Amino acid sequence: MNQRARLSLLVVQVLILSLLLGLLGRLFYLQIAAGPIYRDAALSIQSRDVVTPATRGLIVDSSGVPLALNRVGIAVTVDRTMIDRQPDKGVTVLRDLANLLDLKYEDVYQRTRLCGELPAGTRAGCWTGSRFQPIPITKEADPEIALRIVERSDQYPGISATPVSIRNYPGNAGLNGAHLLGYVGPLTEGDLAGENGRSYFRSEVIGKAGLEVQYDEYLRGTPGIRTVIVDRREAVTRTSQNSKPIGGNHLVTSIDARVQASAESALEDAVRRARASGYPSDGAAAVVMDATNGQILALASYPTFDPNSYERGLTVAEAKNLYSAKAGVPALSRTIQGVFAPGSTFKVVSVVAAAKAGYNLNANYDCPSEVEVGTRAFQNFESKAQGVISLKKAIAVSCDTIWYRIAFDEWLRDGGLKPRSDANDYFYNAAKGFQVGTKTGIDLPSESSGRLADREWRKSWYKENKDFYCNYKTRAPQSKQTAFLVQLAYENCLDGDKIRAGDAVNFSIGQGDTVITPLKLTQMYAAIANGGTLWKPTIGKAIVETDGTIVKAFEREKVGTLPTDKKTLRFLQSSLREAVVSGTGAAPFSGFPIEISGKTGTAEVFGKNPNGSDKADTSWFASYGPTKKPRFAVVMMVSQGGFGASTSGVGVRKIYETLFGVLGTKVASEKIIFPSGVPPVTLPKISPATKVKGAR
Repeated sequence: MNQRARLSLLVVQVLILSLLLGLLGRLFYLQIAAGPIYRDAALSIQSRDVVTPATRGLIVDSSGVPLALNRVGIAVTVDRTMIDRQPDKGVTVLRDLANLLDLKYEDVYQRTRLCGELPAGTRAGCWTGSRFQPIPITKEADPEIALRIVERSDQYPGISATPVSIRNYPGNAGLNGAHLLGYVGPLTEGDLAGENGRSYFRSEVIGKAGLEVQYDEYLRGTPGIRTVIVDRREAVTRTSQNSKPIGGNHLVTSIDARVQASAESALEDAVRRARASGYPSDGAAAVVMDATNGQILALASYPTFDPNSYERGLTVAEAKNLYSAKAGVPALSRTIQGVFAPGSTFKVVSVVAAAKAGYNLNANYDCPSEVEVGTRAFQNFESKAQGVISLKKAIAVSCDTIWYRIAFDEWLRDGGLKPRSDANDYFYNAAKGFQVGTKTGIDLPSESSGRLADREWRKSWYKENKDFYCNYKTRAPQSKQTAFLVQLAYENCLDGDKIRAGDAVNFSIGQGDTVITPLKLTQMYAAIANGGTLWKPTIGKAIVETDGTIVKAFEREKVGTLPTDKKTLRFLQSSLREAVVSGTGAAPFSGFPIEISGKTGTAEVFGKNPNGSDKADTSWFASYGPTKKPRFAVVMMVSQGGFGASTSGVGVRKIYETLFGVLGTKVASEKIIFPSGVPPVTLPKISPATKVKGAR
């Protein structure tokens, strides 16, 4: 064998040896190094997880009265993966099911459609979960009907009936609490994909709004998992894991069921009263806060909806109605999401601004019927002149023209349309000190921040809208090109990035572009009542286990201090008392046996028609009481409700009647909500059977 043949043989041997070593290495990796991974993968192919959802924790008020609990129902569900395989895509089955359950076929069809399957604008009542989950048509089926479905599975392929836990909002003491409590619902694909940073099982339900979603991680509990090993015929051969579900913890809130029910009732009465006087009254809100710590006793919004409707299953009509402008958008929580011009209730900010600017709060000022600001006359409310009066009296009778003059003078001193670099901006800085334009941080989702229309906001607004106003005649529809709106567009194009004289004087009386939520105004008045501390509003008091063990307690949180001294604060407090004794708030509190301090507000609203007269005024009443030892801050707002005193003021009185046990002009001791004068401090024992004492 020559040298060349030997070399070729050696190369072949090396190649064969390399292949053998590679095969042995791969075999080692598969059998030993990666063996556990592949064993687990093989096991998962043969395993099935049976998930048992945990019992959701209760939500109770400060005395232990259940606001949200659980009850047993029978759910009739649809398996989309099965009915979609029917020749007619399940139409016949769903029609038969609708007839059996005495429901409209359109509603049954809509509930079984994934939201992504439907065109935008037609998704009301659609299924937000996955097609691989059982889709409930009803959770309150008659047992006999459920049995018929089970027995006739061939007639109802893909339809099942099983016992389920139903989230229930019992409405103790007559409360509704829909915007406060929220509701639960199925998981979306986004939830399953971990968009919110948490992992779930398909069969779970989670909080979707209100306290239910805010405290979902505590209320949801841990589902039980039973993992079974099956053969090729899906027969169970053994169980590899079996963990029992762990029920969710309970949420104790600062809400009092009786006060909440009273606030809701007072809101409905206020709306009816306003409508009887000819006002549209399209929405309302009321807040009751403990002024000493920020805890919320009641949070009511009108119109509302039945929180149990989501568990029953929304009809198409109900789902559309929730967001219908004609119905007043019942889904909107006006307490924390609605923003409105505060009107004269905002003058407490102006008092602080005037004191900072050096005005004598104890001096007398002229209150004429109108004041010339530039080329425009700004009128007093109803064009009434009050003569020369003290500033305290001006707050009480809600004189506007005094504030027009002060705000206009300060605007001029700050440079007018050519502001100085060192402008004092007393009014805007005072509002910042009250944290206007900032969220309160309440433990509820989707809170609005409101808007502080200061110089920074004006510049950003102009940047976004300049092109529209400077090209108004080509950009706006013909119906909007009235003489008034064309002139307004011209002015906005010319100097819309500047604070104009009209902006400054409107700001001083709570008009113009500044808007706040009813909750923010409550926080502001609570701070005036307690001596200047801005507390973060809170609803949750503690998370507790069934045996009473405290998992987590929520402490009060100071978020700021009012930008004023004690002297100015005392002046504010005395002025707010004067407003109820002899001012605009006197009529609704005539003969009331408990001293209350407060301020009315009647905010003008630019309407839908060209000159703005299409919308009625926003009615406000902001207050606290008792005056000498303030404990509660109560605010009511009625959108398009007319006057502050006659609409909201009367409603606020009704809430105080509940708080202090007032009947007519006397206190009935047996009716007092908190006999000790303060809400419960200790945590209650939680029981679903807890009754409401003294419910009215």
